Amino acid sequence: MARARECAYYIVDGYNVINAWPELIRLRGNLDEARDVLVRILAEYGAFENYEMTIVFDALFTEDEERVIELGRRLRVIYTGAGETADSCIERIAYRAVREGREVHVVTSDSAEQSVILGAGAYRIPSPELRRSVKKAKKLMKAEYIMKHTQPAGRIEVHERLDPATVAQLEELRRKK
Repeated sequence: MARARECAYYIVDGYNVINAWPELIRLRGNLDEARDVLVRILAEYGAFENYEMTIVFDALFTEDEERVIELGRRLRVIYTGAGETADSCIERIAYRAVREGREVHVVTSDSAEQSVILGAGAYRIPSPELRRSVKKAKKLMKAEYIMKHTQPAGRIEVHERLDPATVAQLEELRRKK
């Protein structure tokens, strides 16, 4: 029996994306809101495309431990612990996932990080490229919704609503003219 294909795994450098997408750059004055908007966008995108997503945010200058928030079966947000950068956390997760045989995509526009990720065997996706993919998926979602939830304003013929015997009688009357 063939094994079901596992979904692609996306690891996203959260602040890198926030600083690359115009709609999120505008929210940088309120990082809580910018993070929430990014998480919402990627949750919808990941669900539509059937991707597993991990979004990593630096918490480098904190004394806290790493915090992982599970937002469903295929979405998690990680705030790095004291002294750990998002890059090192992403590398750790990517290396482990690639060793497990997963298809790993790392989203960052950091060129040094992209080189490390490629060396690990993961795919790299620059932040603006992910934005284009998200916008394309959003258009597809909208088109699918419209097709599924709207009925064409087609004409309904009378004979489509009548039983066959009545249709036959009416046809006989029509021909007698």
